[in-house]
Amino acid sequence: MALLSINGRELKIPLIQGGMGVGVSLERLAGAVARCGGIGCISTADCGYREEDFLKKPEEANLRALKKEIQKAKEISQGVGLVAINAMVATQQYAEAVKTAVESGIDAIISGAGLPLDLPEFVPEGKALIAPIVSSDRAFKVIAKSWERNYHRFPDFIVLEGPKAGGHLGFKEKELLEGTCQSVTEILKNLVEAVKPYEEAIGRRIPIFAAGGIWDKADIEEVQDLGAAGVQMATRFIATEECDASQAYKDTLINADPGEVHIIHSPVGMPGRAVATPLIKRLESIGRIPPTHCSRCIKTCNPGQVPYCITKALIEAVKGNYEEGLFFTGSNVGKLTGMTTVPELVKELGF
Repeated sequence: MALLSINGRELKIPLIQGGMGVGVSLERLAGAVARCGGIGCISTADCGYREEDFLKKPEEANLRALKKEIQKAKEISQGVGLVAINAMVATQQYAEAVKTAVESGIDAIISGAGLPLDLPEFVPEGKALIAPIVSSDRAFKVIAKSWERNYHRFPDFIVLEGPKAGGHLGFKEKELLEGTCQSVTEILKNLVEAVKPYEEAIGRRIPIFAAGGIWDKADIEEVQDLGAAGVQMATRFIATEECDASQAYKDTLINADPGEVHIIHSPVGMPGRAVATPLIKRLESIGRIPPTHCSRCIKTCNPGQVPYCITKALIEAVKGNYEEGLFFTGSNVGKLTGMTTVPELVKELGF
């Protein structure tokens, strides 16, 4: 397989492991995927939850942990692939996390959960690759025009997340519930055309990685035939030995009934796809579970009004607490039937 060039950096296999927080994709998973030649991704979302002072000093704990996670992932990768972070625009520590990652030698910044209009401000050119997560060609155009106008910069690559992805989704909740969103392949066709003028202007390719519902080699080949350079996958990596979540977390996803996957309204202010665990069912019944502690994670969060604390719910999930955890997942979770390893999965995908 030919190497994929991303603005001067070469990638052995066109595969991104999607960032999953809190704590689902940290150094072990990201390092293992990079070791296989892909892009392994650390989620910055409350990545310091295991630090002793997290409850009292979450900001300090998160940045301290992020440095350690990046260092460990790079050691595991042995310099084969790329180590990236997934940084959510909606988080309070967005700018600080990106800056810390750059200082720690991260290879790429992938950013979504909002439009990363000011991302280039925090990443000096040449220090790391920068990539927005988009769900439409319109979103790409808004970001690209803003980056060009304000920073004379362009995306190094793009992650296109379709409506079948897990976690937070860039689509209207009504359309997700009604199933009227454009498919990832339909959006991809429009995005490929939208990117072409920028590629011609700067004289290099801007690779697109398609995500959301991508499961096997046939899915990968389908989007590549439509112009994608590669794919981003997340849910499939949960059931690997290297995934940083607890085994109980992995078992919850492996045993999940696809009929029990719901579109929820996240405290982040976006719809998301998650397993209908007891927490979700209680919220559907009583409407709100008042937070008892605030880790100051989301910019728009008002602890007095938010339906529940997403940080607490995600931490309980990664620990394997089925009763109180929030378990995000992609739409294909029903196909997740058993454990594997990252090298075995990469081989199965045809890379």
